[in-house]
Amino acid sequence: MPVSVVLRPNETSEQLLRRFRKQVAKSGILSAVRRKRWYVSKSELNRMQKKKAIRRMRRRLRKLQERQKGR
Repeated sequence: MPVSVVLRPNETSEQLLRRFRKQVAKSGILSAVRRKRWYVSKSELNRMQKKKAIRRMRRRLRKLQERQKGR
């Protein structure tokens, strides 16, 4: 998914560059490149995903408990 921007009339190079950076961030190109920078085995990927899921659940539980405590 290539990202391209066209210079608009009366647009500065800084504005053009800002629009380009936004499109790159929105498309997820940089995050994909960072993710694929090193090879991660399938078992390591599963382990990382499991850790992330546990972290998410703990965060949700903490928020839920705070809401219950506030009532």
